[in-house]
Amino acid sequence: MKKVGFIGVYDKTDMILNLAKILTTMGNKVLVVDSTVNQKAKYVVPAINPTTSYVTNFEDIDVAVGFKEEVQIKEYLGLTKEELPYDFILIDVDSYTRIKEFELDKSLKNFFVTSFDLFSLKKGLEILVDLEQPMALTKILYCKEILKEDDDYLNFLSSNYKVVWEANRIYFPLENGDYDVLVENQRVSKIKFRRLSAQYKDSLVYIILSIVNTSETNVRRAIKIIEKNV
Repeated sequence: MKKVGFIGVYDKTDMILNLAKILTTMGNKVLVVDSTVNQKAKYVVPAINPTTSYVTNFEDIDVAVGFKEEVQIKEYLGLTKEELPYDFILIDVDSYTRIKEFELDKSLKNFFVTSFDLFSLKKGLEILVDLEQPMALTKILYCKEILKEDDDYLNFLSSNYKVVWEANRIYFPLENGDYDVLVENQRVSKIKFRRLSAQYKDSLVYIILSIVNTSETNVRRAIKIIEKNV
């Protein structure tokens, strides 16, 4: 079981579901955990009988909503000491408490997701203030243009935190038509890639390659399968 953390207050739900869809198409069993305050997955992922906390299946992806720690998910699934039965668990958190409770310090990889508006930056970085040990994080940055000044500003704001930024950065384009596609996917309760921009899909590929030992060809083949099946 490989655990991957996505940290920040910026909206990450659609991106994480898209990553999960690629992973399942590649033959992995995947659990997405939304442990954020707003619990967006509760509203965009169909569930027959949603309760305070539950696990539902959506497009071959298991989605857990309302859980505060991994042991609660195990109890819900009727498990005891064994690991959760997944190849990958993608965990969306927006507080330091959830970082600790889901033990993201033991993750295969952790990402910090933000845009460059001050709320996303400063509120997102607040999550990291109480880090007790250095944590390696890869930046996932949503921006209209790739500017060195923006990245420098993020580095400046985080300079006193126990954060070790990985050298590689992953960018998602803003104002490129992807938002409208993702909203339409929510309306029809489908994960569709066909109308997403090449830049958006490239970024998904880079994230997958950072957590899976596979070739870029295999990842892009999975994306082609997703595009053809809807």
